[in-house]
Amino acid sequence: MSDTDQWVEGFPGLARLQPSVKQLLLSRSAIITAPAGTMLFGPNRSPENMLFLLDGTVRVQQVSETGHEIVLYRIQAGQSCVLTTACLIAYEDYSAEGIAETPVRAAAVPRDVFDDLVAQSKAFRDFVFAAFSKRITDLFLMIDEVAFQRMDVRLADKLIELADDTGVVATTHQKLSVELGTAREVVSRQLQEFQRRGWIEQSRGRVEVLDRTHLKALADHNT
Repeated sequence: MSDTDQWVEGFPGLARLQPSVKQLLLSRSAIITAPAGTMLFGPNRSPENMLFLLDGTVRVQQVSETGHEIVLYRIQAGQSCVLTTACLIAYEDYSAEGIAETPVRAAAVPRDVFDDLVAQSKAFRDFVFAAFSKRITDLFLMIDEVAFQRMDVRLADKLIELADDTGVVATTHQKLSVELGTAREVVSRQLQEFQRRGWIEQSRGRVEVLDRTHLKALADHNT
């Protein structure tokens, strides 16, 4: 999206708002940018703005007291951050962190504007809670996967999801373990097994998918 003066048009739910509400969002929002690797929010911080992502990708992850990490979800351009929504509504601090995976650009809407619109605009309220409920459903699915699905099935599915058009996944064993919420050693052992079967080829910082058919069959095992 090139025209930041009309950023609301990039969000289908916001594009349907009344002109006066759109104008309020545009006049009171600030466009922020951040390079890849920036922590946009983190535990024990209080959200001051509702974030609407215009460009880039943000990874939202939970970090335990022992340092273990798990990716909860990603925010893509055209989406809002539902964790921020939850914290704003409940007046709570963040319990997870948001990391810019790429350079990002977002519209930041102040808390008081968010509060007023949730209270006064049904269309805005519908947009906020529709996004919120979808993400909550996604999180329950993730909990189900972590708790009940086999690790080989989950890893196969994740490799297919992350592979580019040439079948390459630019990642490390550590990053994959964060994606799956497990130990690096578990991921390493399973990748070695996939390589033994001829399904993948590993090199430093990358995994190349050689046999997508067998990986996909395994990934679909529990569907």
